[in-house]
Amino acid sequence: MNDYDRLLALIGSDAAGRVTSSERRAVAGDTVRRWTYDLMTGVLGGRVEVTPVRHPLGFLCFPVWRGGGRGVCVHVWTAGLRAQPTTSPMHAHSWDLLSAVLYGRVGNQILDVTGATDRPTHRIFEIHSAADGDVVRATAQLVTSRTRSTEHFHSGEVYTLPHGVFHVSDVPGEAATVVLGEARPGRPDRSLGGLATADHWVHRTACTTTETRQAAETVLDHLSTLPEQLEDRCERAT
Repeated sequence: MNDYDRLLALIGSDAAGRVTSSERRAVAGDTVRRWTYDLMTGVLGGRVEVTPVRHPLGFLCFPVWRGGGRGVCVHVWTAGLRAQPTTSPMHAHSWDLLSAVLYGRVGNQILDVTGATDRPTHRIFEIHSAADGDVVRATAQLVTSRTRSTEHFHSGEVYTLPHGVFHVSDVPGEAATVVLGEARPGRPDRSLGGLATADHWVHRTACTTTETRQAAETVLDHLSTLPEQLEDRCERAT
């Protein structure tokens, strides 16, 4: 069993008996935190070789596993990181997301994006990923956007976000999530950018060995201080 299937099963078992509908969020229990703890301990001990990269939206991404259009990452927001998008923070994934919040608070501002012929505010860009970076290409689609809803999730909560939903992530402090993604073929990641912004290339910066160890230690420090029992929170995903 790969890491994706293992974590999907762990999250499902944690939620058993608590969630009465597939339309509700589950609660991530000790098993997912224990999996993350073992992963980061392995990174520190040199038994797990995974190097995080700096994401333009202001977090570190540990790419734990990839295969068959699915993937597992650990996202870490920590001091000293800041978002530096080349278009805007407004983006939509090409993959369905399932995210378990390990600690901290993670928010999503969900957007409605509509085509506009009069007074458009943004242009849609497609993001095509390669091994060492992303090609960000302007499309002919001019749009406007407005906030539909705002969601916040805390330690122990699990949330989903379907592919194609434009949103802005809001993480006010230290936080980490385990993210499961399942790609939708033929659907590139997208973002909203300026009307006159040109095509460009975004390089990915890998963390140094020291930075990797510091990030792993940060996650372990937070996990070791989590309360054993978390409040049971279940809400409908938007």
